[in-house]
Amino acid sequence: MKTAIHDDAPPAGAAAAGAHLLVIDDDTDLLRLLSMRLRASGYRVTTAETAEQALARLAVERFGLVVSDVRLPDRDGLALFEDIRRSHPALPVILLTAHGTIPDAVEATSRGVFDYLTKPFDSKALLDKIARGLQMGNPVGATDGAACDQAWRDEIISHAASMQTVLDEARLVAASDASILIRGDSGTGKELLARAIHRASRRAEAPFVAINCGAIPEQLLESELFGHMRGAFTGATNAHTGLFVSANGGTVFLDEIGDMPLALQVKLLRVLQERAVRPVGSSRAEPIDVRILSATHRDLEAALADGQFREDLFYRLNVVSLTLPTLDERREDVPLLANHFLHVLNRKYGKRVRGFAPEALEALATASWPGNVRQLQNVVEQACALSTTPLIPLALVERALRVRSMEALSYAEAKQRFERNYLVQLLKLTDGNVSDAARLADRNRTEFYRLLQRHALTPSLFRGEGAPVASEQQKE
Repeated sequence: MKTAIHDDAPPAGAAAAGAHLLVIDDDTDLLRLLSMRLRASGYRVTTAETAEQALARLAVERFGLVVSDVRLPDRDGLALFEDIRRSHPALPVILLTAHGTIPDAVEATSRGVFDYLTKPFDSKALLDKIARGLQMGNPVGATDGAACDQAWRDEIISHAASMQTVLDEARLVAASDASILIRGDSGTGKELLARAIHRASRRAEAPFVAINCGAIPEQLLESELFGHMRGAFTGATNAHTGLFVSANGGTVFLDEIGDMPLALQVKLLRVLQERAVRPVGSSRAEPIDVRILSATHRDLEAALADGQFREDLFYRLNVVSLTLPTLDERREDVPLLANHFLHVLNRKYGKRVRGFAPEALEALATASWPGNVRQLQNVVEQACALSTTPLIPLALVERALRVRSMEALSYAEAKQRFERNYLVQLLKLTDGNVSDAARLADRNRTEFYRLLQRHALTPSLFRGEGAPVASEQQKE
């Protein structure tokens, strides 16, 4: 039965205009009508008729909010919501439900769904919920003006959906004073993200003080963090102001917190509880007002189990957890980052290298990056320093890499991983060129198309920013 939408709604306010919505429903008439109403209200809309189509679009594009029917042909809306929450935990989801599925929708809200709406519904009710969902999901990014405000994250170069998800979450929690634990492999940019969070916070005008807990000897770390009085120990000829006091009113970033000695973990916990520091050799505590951001590449849960990290401190630091993707997981950013580093290095060395030869850029895009962004920066710097031509050749890139370029995974290997993610990465690498993607996967075109259909992946979605909208308009 077709579902009616009562059309008595005014256009959405300016605060919601321009947001990108994903609308999912297997009722094509309702989907078309919803799209028309939402576009007329100033939204950008992408549609999907199945859960698999929706997940494929979420892997490629950024959305401000999802509207989904509870009953879908390949999966119910609650199962789809769980999939969305795992990869996009801050993305608001609104469920559309028939009368018989209201209990399911009520249960969904208790599990984290933003809201639900019972069919038939009027456009105003839906637009109100969408506007509130967008404000909840991105309170500073709902308006056009705020969407253009990218200064807080200028140092983070990325177009990858996985990184954008982390940045959206970071912007959301930056407004609070909650302690944040940033996880990620070495070289993924944990300090850059910490600085971006500080710039997006109310403490942006106050100091940002960073310290690597694994780079300072244990006997000096306490003094560096909390300060010391003159004569507190041998060699303390002058009083020293610790980093916590220096950062008063601002943010303290404790990098590699997993390397902090157990004895000092106890003292740090006391500082966090009392909001005061006592310099070494002093009998008087000094009040402080700082926000704590910390980072680690270690598995802190394993350190807890081994007794190497205090559980009470872990929960103090891990109020919000953000995990940075590896460079291999955001491979589409490799050319963007490589050219950015090259531009910076041209100024540093006074050179005029215009870019990379096509085969050199392909080698960078397909290489393995265990050292992540830091390793890529080093490779580009070495190639730039040695280059004597306007374009960096393949030979210099291979020399800097010191390893052979990574070959495409075979089908058997890819199947052991998440097949959809593998196909998405191939299409991103080839800008949606099926022939090139099939060649990299060592499959013929017919078989490769079957794989894409199985996962509802449309090659045109990967051919530039305008393609998804055009494809959708043609469908309608």
